[in-house]
Amino acid sequence: MTADGMDTAGAAQRAPSLPAMPSFAEAVRVWLRIGLLSFGGPAGQIALLHRAVVDERRWIGERRFLHALNFCTLLPGPEAQQLATYLGWLMHGVRGGLAAGTLFVVPGATVMLALSVLYATVGSVPVVSALFYGLKCAVLVLVVEALIRIARRALKGRAAWALAGAAFVALYALHVPFPVIVLGAGLVGYLMPAAFSGGGHGAAKGDSPALLDAVLAVDPERPERQARAARRAGVIAVAAWLAPVALLLLVGGTYRDVALLFSKMAVVTFGGAYAVLAYVAQEAVESYRWLAPAEMLVGLGLAETTPGPLILVLQFVGFLAGFRAPEGLSAVAGGVAASVLTLWVTFAPCFAFVFLGAPVVERLQGHRALSSALAAVTAAVVGVIANLALWFGLRVLFRETVRVGAWPAVDVPVPGSLDPLAAAIAGLAALCVFRLRLGVVPTLGVAAVAGVVLRLTFG
Repeated sequence: MTADGMDTAGAAQRAPSLPAMPSFAEAVRVWLRIGLLSFGGPAGQIALLHRAVVDERRWIGERRFLHALNFCTLLPGPEAQQLATYLGWLMHGVRGGLAAGTLFVVPGATVMLALSVLYATVGSVPVVSALFYGLKCAVLVLVVEALIRIARRALKGRAAWALAGAAFVALYALHVPFPVIVLGAGLVGYLMPAAFSGGGHGAAKGDSPALLDAVLAVDPERPERQARAARRAGVIAVAAWLAPVALLLLVGGTYRDVALLFSKMAVVTFGGAYAVLAYVAQEAVESYRWLAPAEMLVGLGLAETTPGPLILVLQFVGFLAGFRAPEGLSAVAGGVAASVLTLWVTFAPCFAFVFLGAPVVERLQGHRALSSALAAVTAAVVGVIANLALWFGLRVLFRETVRVGAWPAVDVPVPGSLDPLAAAIAGLAALCVFRLRLGVVPTLGVAAVAGVVLRLTFG
């Protein structure tokens, strides 16, 4: 029996024709690639995950991918990172979940730490800014492509399309809290199972069965073996999260404040980073005085343009808290320590939520009413991704936006604020994706080079 609770020998005896899963090393390479390319916030990251494991490799079926996504949208914390953890767990048990979730964060966290050090010591770096400028434009195109692809597969019937549209309007114009939209969609689906039966949970027409579905057809006991190890890992993750917090409560000082503030953020960040930025800014700027208001915007800009979840803006805040802490460490060492602490208390709960909840969610796949509820959540998530894509697009293509109206209120671009360089790079990326059919890496490469050349040449 493996550490993940997989009795591989017993499974082989029960199912001699068990299809071969991709090796753990192969999966790790894919998770690392995703972590390196996960620009564009949750919309871009979900699009990248979908392309990698559903469209290109057929490791996970559409139904199971959306089922996992539905669950992760209900959790506090970065849904894309938790989705990666869930998918990694489905593939290779606990070690797969740890690898996928960790590699989703580490590349972006490493870049964010390096940029935090540079900002705190020498200020901004134009070449790096230009590189990320081009990448943002390409990610916008990838988000639009993913939105089209997911909508075609997830929205089955008028009810699903109507719910997706309602979710988009509720978020974009009415500013209804994200959890209310998701829970409301789930309730609609639960009460109207006939309208959502199969919606968002079937494979696209002509699709061959995904590899994991083929494995489960031969070895149906596999999820329960994985579940036992996942529950143990979830409990360990909770303990690993709370242990340093408890220790720092005894020590006191800046690091205690960092641990407490970002532990609270980890359990209330429903709807992603933007849902809590106002509270973080208020606490970090006004209460603790770790940074100035303008520096909070710098951190947000770095998080938006580096790989990884947007919640990495908290890492920037934590770094500056430690960099300026009165404790005995040097400035940079103190910043690094606080940065690592921020990452730990932010993401350890994410692993706990997935490992404790995913086994339960997997068992619910055959429940008709709950499956319909999750299908309705899927439809609402399409509207959520559309809102994220519009929000992201407005800020990539235009230098300024304003809010019009009180309630409803919509963000619109300021006339004349179109960024021609961003529009040109986005158009080039669209040509690469929709006409030339280039992959993610070539498209991002072309856009990154264009960003450096155009931004440094024309400003």
